[in-house]
Amino acid sequence: MPDVATMWKTVVANFADKVAIQDINSSYTYTQIDNDIALIRGKFAQLGLTKGDTVGVYCKNSYDFVKLYLAAVTYGLKTVLVPPQLPNVALSGCVQGYKMKALLSHNALIDNANFAVNQNNIPLILPTDTFTSTAPMAQLCETDTAVIMFTGGTTGKSKGAILSHGALMQGTVNGCYGIRDVFYQKYLLVLPLTHVFGLIRNLMTCLYTASTLFICDNNKDMFRDCAIFRPTIMVMVPALAEMALNLSRQFGRNMLGDSIKTIICGAAVVSPYLIQEYHKIGINLMPGYGLTESANFVTGNTNFLNNPSSVGYPFPNQQLKIVDGELWLKGKNIFTGYVDPQANAQSFEDGWFKTGDLVLVDDDGFYYIVGRKKEVIVLSNGENVYPAELETEFNKLDFVQDFQVYEDVTESGVHFLALEIVPRPAVLATISEEDKDSYMKAQLEQVNRQFLPYQRVTKIIIRDTDFERTPSLKIKRYKKV
Repeated sequence: MPDVATMWKTVVANFADKVAIQDINSSYTYTQIDNDIALIRGKFAQLGLTKGDTVGVYCKNSYDFVKLYLAAVTYGLKTVLVPPQLPNVALSGCVQGYKMKALLSHNALIDNANFAVNQNNIPLILPTDTFTSTAPMAQLCETDTAVIMFTGGTTGKSKGAILSHGALMQGTVNGCYGIRDVFYQKYLLVLPLTHVFGLIRNLMTCLYTASTLFICDNNKDMFRDCAIFRPTIMVMVPALAEMALNLSRQFGRNMLGDSIKTIICGAAVVSPYLIQEYHKIGINLMPGYGLTESANFVTGNTNFLNNPSSVGYPFPNQQLKIVDGELWLKGKNIFTGYVDPQANAQSFEDGWFKTGDLVLVDDDGFYYIVGRKKEVIVLSNGENVYPAELETEFNKLDFVQDFQVYEDVTESGVHFLALEIVPRPAVLATISEEDKDSYMKAQLEQVNRQFLPYQRVTKIIIRDTDFERTPSLKIKRYKKV
């Protein structure tokens, strides 16, 4: 399907009375959602908004987000998905910087939203507004802009990535591959909808496959919602999968529920340990690799038991090539570009998007992520060290739950490599108390000795607290010294 409007028209026609969205209080069929978004489009028309105008959606995960987003993209608006944690001043700057003609928000963020619209003299559209008329979906094509999402990109600086309708739909379809029973499933949403993994693999693929999405209003209630809704598929980052596994052991039962069969896991390195442990309780945890700029998936691993360290094979309708170790991409799923032209100049070459990710491909065609170009540590002797390459090896130890290799410096100014790990409680519990530290350090040193001398870490820290994380639960990298 070329665009979201065509997709939406098709699913409403085929699954009119099927429940598409559910939360703790209500459920909404495809027909109910269609009626709601038609009224919101009517509001757009009343305000004089036209296809190609830019608006912002500033909502927490909720049905409000879903209907405002669907109304905007099916009306042909360029829809900026604004992270709900953005404070009022930053939100106001975002409204101004992206030249938004309206802000779409809800009561949960009303104070910040009011500040931003008053500062910029634009209308605020709320789901509680009175809607008196409807408007049809726009005539769209695959090259029309659908959404603008914030991403760190290849330079680490947050910027807006422009995803066309065609890219969004290719990412949506990619979410269907590798799963035997993809239609009529039950998804639980815990990832932010302003993140590409949450928007495309969680929401869009769910709607595309006539499945039902239960929106977890607060991640603290995730296990309660699992017990109520009984999901069959979850889309998770490794940190959440780890937490669910640990709590399942602690309470002696599967905290995700007995109905869960598949976990789609990504956005960070997936430990082989997680894949193996979930398989023991009858759940397929499938790792993959993607970016905001690729409308989520680039590769996915359906042979995860035999190649648990791999991110799998490429999805269709794209081209991949490796230049000096870096993965370059072309294809229907690739974004149009960044809003900032200077960022595009750095990130594209001859029509290829330079991901910034360093990869290896084995003889069977399996892809492995071995680092990020921007994270390279240049040692005083001129040698380059890629932290992810070392972390991949440390990650193979069962007791290593989370980790970070970084460059540190002594008081006298000598630079060196350091490793910090968060141990996995379930594995640690099997080691006698007096041997824990010595056992872990011995195992870590054994891995460390496999590296070339200049790659070896010279300080190992075993943490008793988690790393600081981003809103999407990725570990925040330490800044280079």
